[in-house]
Amino acid sequence: MTKIGTFDGAGFWKNAYAHQRSKLLKIVHVPDDQLVNLVNKKYVELPGALKYEIETSGIDKKVLL
Repeated sequence: MTKIGTFDGAGFWKNAYAHQRSKLLKIVHVPDDQLVNLVNKKYVELPGALKYEIETSGIDKKVLL
């Protein structure tokens, strides 16, 4: 059985600048017109489906820095 790798979305979000958050949201296909609104929210305020997408996306943190 293979363990599914997860991305620490909350930890990244807390320490990331707006442009890094925006890059992450673009990777998980958030429409441009929603980026500004979502980038400025706390991670816990993001929709559950979006947090799930971020955490299971397999993104490498190095890509976002």
